[in-house]
Amino acid sequence: MLKDIFMGLSQNQLLNSAAKKYGLKMGAQSVVAGTNIPEVIKSIKELNAQGISCTVDNLGEFVFKEEEATAAKEQILQVIEAIHENQVDAHISLKPTQVGLDIDYTFCLNNVREIVDKASQYQMFINIDMEDFKHLELTFNLLDDLSLEYDNVGTVIQAYFHNALEYVERYKNYRIRLVKGAYKESDEIAYQDKKDIDANYIKLIEWHLLNGKFTSIATHDHRIINHVKEFVKRNDISKDKYEFQMLYGFRKELQLKLASEGYNFCTYVPFGNDWYGYFMRRLAERPQNLNLVAKQVFNKKTNTIIGVAAGAFLLGRLTTTKDKKKKRK
Repeated sequence: MLKDIFMGLSQNQLLNSAAKKYGLKMGAQSVVAGTNIPEVIKSIKELNAQGISCTVDNLGEFVFKEEEATAAKEQILQVIEAIHENQVDAHISLKPTQVGLDIDYTFCLNNVREIVDKASQYQMFINIDMEDFKHLELTFNLLDDLSLEYDNVGTVIQAYFHNALEYVERYKNYRIRLVKGAYKESDEIAYQDKKDIDANYIKLIEWHLLNGKFTSIATHDHRIINHVKEFVKRNDISKDKYEFQMLYGFRKELQLKLASEGYNFCTYVPFGNDWYGYFMRRLAERPQNLNLVAKQVFNKKTNTIIGVAAGAFLLGRLTTTKDKKKKRK
C-alpha cells in the first residue's frame, strides 16, 4: 500500500508543478545536489575529495513537447562541458523520456546521439537510465543504435523483471548498472515479493561479475553489499571490474566506508528543480528510505504537503473502488 501511494504521487503532474514552486525549500536539498550546474559541480568536487566518483542526472519529468526535450538536451550538454572544464570525476545518466522518447523515437535518438557524441570527445561515459516497462524495448533500441557508432554508452537492467537475466546476457559486453527496480509493474512481467526480487538481483550481479564487461551494483542494502564482497573475494574478481553505487544523500557513512576500503564507488547525483517524481520513486522503491532521510528531509511543511497529497491519493483510490463496486451491483 505504501509503495502504491508513493508511485501514485510520483506520477501526479499537479503536485510535481507545486514542488517546483517550493523548490528545495521543502527539504529535498538532502537528496538533490542543487538546482543549477555550479551547485552540482560543487557537490561533485566534495564527493571526489572523499574518493567517490559521480554520475549526474539532470532531473526532468513529463516531457511531451519538443522544445522542452531540446532544452533538456542543451542542459545536459552544458553539464558535460562543466564536468570537462572543472576536471571532476563524473559522467552522465539520462532518461530517454526527458529528451523526447514519448514524442518521437528518431527525435529522441538524435538528441541522445548529440549527447553521446559530445561526451565521447572527452572520453566520458553516458548511462541511459531505464524507466518503466512500456519504455524498456525502446530504450534498448536506443542503446543498440548508438552502439553502432559509439562505445561510451551503457544502460540499466532492473532485477524485478522475470526475464532480467536475458537482458543481462544480451548486454554482457556493456557497462551495465544493476538495480532492483523502482516502477510499479504487473505481476505478469515483474516479481512483486521483496525476497524474489533480492534473489534475482543477486543472481544478476553474480552472473555479470563473472561474464560481463563492467558491473555497477546500485543498492543501499548492506546485506547484498556484504554478499558481493564475499563473492568477488571468493572468485578473485578484480576491483576494476565493478563498482558500488548509491543515491546522493542516502547512507552517507556507508558510502564513505566503501570508498575508504578501496572499492570503486559512484554516487548518483541528481540536480534541478524537477526533483519531485524522482524523490517519490525513491520512497516507493524502498520504504526504508523514509528512515534514511526522515531526520534530514522532513520538516513540518514537507509533512503537511506529502500528508495531504497521500490522503488525496488514498481518497481517490477509495472513491474509485466504491465506484467499481457500484457498477458491479
